Amino acid sequence: MSVFTAVTHEDLARWLDGFAVGRLVSFEGIAAGVQNSNFFVTTTLGRYVLTLFEAIPRADLPYYLYLTAHLAHHGLPVPAPVANRHNEYLGTLSGRPAALVRRLSGRSIEAVTPAHCARVGAMLAGLHLAGLSYGRRQPNPRGAQWRAGVAPSVLPYLPEDEAALLREELDWQAGQDLAALPQGVIHADLFRDNVLWDGELIGGVIDFYFAGNDALLFDVAVTVNDWCAGEAGELDPARADALLRAYAAERPFTDDERRMWNAALRAAALRFWLSRLEDKHLPRGGELVQVKDPDEYRDILRRRIAAPHSLPDA
Repeated sequence: MSVFTAVTHEDLARWLDGFAVGRLVSFEGIAAGVQNSNFFVTTTLGRYVLTLFEAIPRADLPYYLYLTAHLAHHGLPVPAPVANRHNEYLGTLSGRPAALVRRLSGRSIEAVTPAHCARVGAMLAGLHLAGLSYGRRQPNPRGAQWRAGVAPSVLPYLPEDEAALLREELDWQAGQDLAALPQGVIHADLFRDNVLWDGELIGGVIDFYFAGNDALLFDVAVTVNDWCAGEAGELDPARADALLRAYAAERPFTDDERRMWNAALRAAALRFWLSRLEDKHLPRGGELVQVKDPDEYRDILRRRIAAPHSLPDA
C-alpha cells in the first residue's frame, strides 16, 4: 500500500457523493506496502480505506472485491467492500479503478509470540476453508509462471553468487509439482503488516490484492516464512510449531503436503526475493513508496535450502 496517484480533497468529496457514507472529513495517504495507492478516509459516518489500483487490470478486480465480500459473509475479519448507490463495488477516481472498504480495528505487530502464531494459523485455515465455496477463479498472480518470467529481468542486477543461487533454485523448483497439492483461494501475502491485532484477538486481515487460486500449502509457507523466521532467516521452532498445529487442527495436512512442505517454503521465499528485487531494480514512480529489502528473502531461501523443515506430527 503506497501512493502512486495523487487525489485531491475536491475530487474525493465528489466521488464519495455516490456512496451513502456521509461527507468527507479528512483523508491521508498510506505509505506502507508496494502495490496500489491507498488512503485512510474519514467521513461523517465512519472510517474507510480507499484503494486506487495501479497495476491490476480492471477486469481482474471483481475477483478480489467479491472475495473479501464472500469471506466477510463467512465471518472472517476482512475489509468488506462498500457498494455505491448503484450497488457496485468498483468505480473510477483520478483516472484509476477505485474501491472503498471498511477500515478494520487494530494494528500490526512486530514482536510475535507462539500465541500470536497459533491464532494466525487457525485464521488462515478458516480462510482456506471458507474460500472453497468461492465461485470465481483466478490464478495466483505471483505463481510459478510469474516467478519464471520475472527472473531474467532481475538477473543482470545480481552479483554472480546470487545469480547462481537464483538459476539453481529456478531449475530445482521446475521439478516440484505444487499444482498436485490441494488447491483453493490463497491470501498469498499474509505478512505481519497485513494482520491487525485488537488486544490478543485478530481484528483484521487486509491487503488481498495478491490473492488467487494456488496450492493452499504455498500460502501456509508464505505465512510461516514471515511470522516464524528469526533475524537470520532461521525458523523459530516454537512459533512454527504453534502456527502449523493450529492450522492443522482446522484443516489437516495431507501426506503429499507433508512431503512437499520444504519445497513450498522454498517457493514462497523465492517469490518474495524476486518481487523485492523487481521493486528495487525496476521500480514504479510514486509519492510514497516503500521498497523492502530483498536480501531478507535471499537469506531465508538459503536457510530453507540448507536446513529443510518438516511439518509437525499429526
